[in-house]
This record gives sequence, C-alpha cells and structure tokens, in this order.
Amino acid sequence: MVETIAKSTAGATLADVLSLVLDKGIVIAGDIQIKIADVDLLTIKIRLLIAGVDKAKEMGIDWWEKDSFLSSKAQDEEREKKIGELEKKVEKLEGKPR
Repeated sequence: MVETIAKSTAGATLADVLSLVLDKGIVIAGDIQIKIADVDLLTIKIRLLIAGVDKAKEMGIDWWEKDSFLSSKAQDEEREKKIGELEKKVEKLEGKPR
C-alpha cells in the first residue's frame, strides 16, 4: 500500500498569521521567582494578551475606552465630573443647597 503525504504549497503570509492572531487572540504567560533558602524575595508575573479590538471587547476588555489619555469621550466624562465637583464645592462655600 502506497501512502501519499498531502502537502500545502500555499504558504501563510505574515498578514494571514497576524489576521488569525488578532481574530482568535493569543496569551503569553510567565512567572519569574527569586528565592533564597525557600524564601520568596521577588515574584514577577508577566501576562501578555494579543488580540484585535473586537475579540478584546468580546472578552470584556475595554480599558482604552475609559482612559482619558486615549479617548476623547473619557476626557469629556472626566471634565464633566470635575466641573460637577467644583460646582458642589462652590455651593458649599456659598452656603446654598443645590
């Protein structure tokens, strides 16, 4: 019986690999521990997640939308919050209830 091995002649391009990684996501995790005589001196936990925006949102990760450095919507919300706090302070100083 002669067996043939199927071989793909079409190689994956970098764009294909990147598209797959962003679509599915990839997690890289590692820990570094420094011990002397079974006493933990330092533990560093490293976690790296690479995913596209849609996949990240699907997993419940959306910190960039709440970071005022990255999002103008977050900047506006932060500004409104500060204005509200200042108005309360002014009313308190003037002795007027809101």
